Amino acid sequence: MRRSLLIAALALALAASVARAQSRGVLPQDYYQMVFVGNVAMAPGGDLVAFTVTTVLEDKNKRHTEIWLQRLRDGQPDGEPFRFTDPTEESSSPRWSPDGSTLAFSSRRGDDRNNVWFARVTAPGGEAYHIPGVDGTPTWSPDGEWIAFTKSPRDEEESDESPRNRREGWVAPDAISNTLDAKRFDGRVITAMRYKRDGTLTLLPDPSIRNKTQLFVVAATGGEARQLTELPFDVRGIEWSADGRQIFFGGDPEQNDEYNDDNTAQLYTVSLDGGEPRAITDNPGSEVGAAVSPDGSQLAFVRTIVRDSQPELYVATLGRDGSFRTAPQILTADWDNSPGGGFGGGGATWTPDGRALRFTAGQRGSAHVFEVSVNAGAVRQVTTGDRRIGSLSMSRDGQFMAYTATDPVTPAEVFVARADGSGEARLTSFNDVWLAETVRMPAEQITWHVADGTEIEGWVMKPVGYVPGQTYPMILKIHGGPYGAYGNTFFQTFHVLSAAGFFVLYTNPRGSTGYGHAYQWATRGAWGEVDSEDYLGGVDAALARYPDIDPARIGVSGGSYGGYMTNWLSATTDRFAAAVTSRSIANWESWYGDSDAQGLTEHAFFGTPWEERERYRRLSPISYVEHVTAPTLIIHSENDYRTPIGDGEQWFMALKKRAVPVELVRYPRSSHGLSRRGEPWLLVDRLERIRSWFVHWLVDAPARAASPD
Repeated sequence: MRRSLLIAALALALAASVARAQSRGVLPQDYYQMVFVGNVAMAPGGDLVAFTVTTVLEDKNKRHTEIWLQRLRDGQPDGEPFRFTDPTEESSSPRWSPDGSTLAFSSRRGDDRNNVWFARVTAPGGEAYHIPGVDGTPTWSPDGEWIAFTKSPRDEEESDESPRNRREGWVAPDAISNTLDAKRFDGRVITAMRYKRDGTLTLLPDPSIRNKTQLFVVAATGGEARQLTELPFDVRGIEWSADGRQIFFGGDPEQNDEYNDDNTAQLYTVSLDGGEPRAITDNPGSEVGAAVSPDGSQLAFVRTIVRDSQPELYVATLGRDGSFRTAPQILTADWDNSPGGGFGGGGATWTPDGRALRFTAGQRGSAHVFEVSVNAGAVRQVTTGDRRIGSLSMSRDGQFMAYTATDPVTPAEVFVARADGSGEARLTSFNDVWLAETVRMPAEQITWHVADGTEIEGWVMKPVGYVPGQTYPMILKIHGGPYGAYGNTFFQTFHVLSAAGFFVLYTNPRGSTGYGHAYQWATRGAWGEVDSEDYLGGVDAALARYPDIDPARIGVSGGSYGGYMTNWLSATTDRFAAAVTSRSIANWESWYGDSDAQGLTEHAFFGTPWEERERYRRLSPISYVEHVTAPTLIIHSENDYRTPIGDGEQWFMALKKRAVPVELVRYPRSSHGLSRRGEPWLLVDRLERIRSWFVHWLVDAPARAASPD
């Protein structure tokens, strides 16, 4: 009895201590404490798990990535995870040798042009080293005797002592216009459409100067690499045959055709001894993710016939020369989702007995591991829970699997489990210390139906310190894409707004992924017109379920497609009292000429602006900008090539001319991915500007208006 009372007292004391520690919500600057894990790779023997750990170096305004290891015993952690690579160097992309004795990884070190390193994980261990001849991400043959990799062959005259002129390719070789003095001209002459790519801050050189990546092989002990392909397109996705005599790979023979709108990527095979590569698939459709069965008799892959068709997992019987002996059969025809489309992506992996294939896929707001039987074609879910699982890796015998998992209140950490999902154990806890200092409100699921009967799913977070009976403002958050999804994963922005005193509503309207093929493509040709009903229905559903939300103090915010919808909703409704629009689109016609992704609207709007002029203008928020009254914060990156800053500038100028309260925040050295991969100082600044804008207009301004003179 005395012992029970003591335990109860200690538990109460611990609970009180935790409550005192959790005295605040999540702040923008908590980003500097966050740790990000990924690139999980389980050793073939199931005794080690490698993964990357990325920390934020606040004082240096950068991120730092290392590779860590965790020992396992019978599928459970044996000791604590430990750093494996040099803490003074950046390291990523761990890959195991077939016997598990060696770990390969990528690391740029000093002036060394070869970023592929190897390190032994068994005695005697030692320093990282190069394998002569290997200067591309290695893929070992099943017997460990050979290493295949891809790289761009250097030109004959190029050497370490004579690097290419930094301005090479700035003037297209087929340019007609001329110059009087080439030394005085430091601009660019462009004749190709693919002259910029979001995420690459500088403009691209003319594609004619870039060598395509080709396939090479070298003995695992090192030597002179042999080039097996000389193709006019990039070689991708290496997969060895079970006997090590053939290599499968992917490529798009129409890669160089800037006008090709069809799915034309194919799978190829080439002999280890050389010879002409052969295509083993043909059009229509693109095939990716080749995976050879353990006995070498079958090949699995994912095929997408056309852009808006359902990706399907196929399997075909292989001949000795790597060609198909039978026509490929669909395994997922009765499964209304996209295999390999889960959090972290990835293709399918065979189970060791060759009877099934495993993959991750998004399903509603979650992402899980699924398995499909080769014979029965039935898909079953392996992992469970309101969370998103990614970066799946399995042991060679298939008994254990490792992966990352995140949920609405917890950033991703690394886990291990048995093949059936049982015996799950968490391997890392990098974020526990700073999380213990904060209150993070859980996400509460909410659903509603639109006019055609479709059910829409969303989630609501209450404000930190929520007191029933008090009134609170709410922010509607809108995801990008539109072919993306919110759900059971950690979003710092939501918690920052919750900590600032807001209800937060985030939804997956029609157009989102994870809800089936028809749901994903339901908005085609009518962006904004169709899904407005879903967003506004969500606002109404939240107001009905949470009467403490003040309908006069609702804000709207989103980025990319979410920025477009923020502009659209603030221009076509009067439901929102403030807006924050990030990397947004205001004018589809001008966007089309500035972006690096014209194919997005060519498909979604059934043509180009000159073919579908009325639709482009009808679906552009700028066409209705005169109706905007919501004070608007515009956030845009100066080097965003996906949704270029010109759209942000147009929206700013229109609102400013109309005397709508507006600010334009321009972030230098930043691309479309600022909120995910941008410089830490700028990323945190962005969070604070979103928070402070909504606090000003939805909390402080109403309070001032309500106060007596």
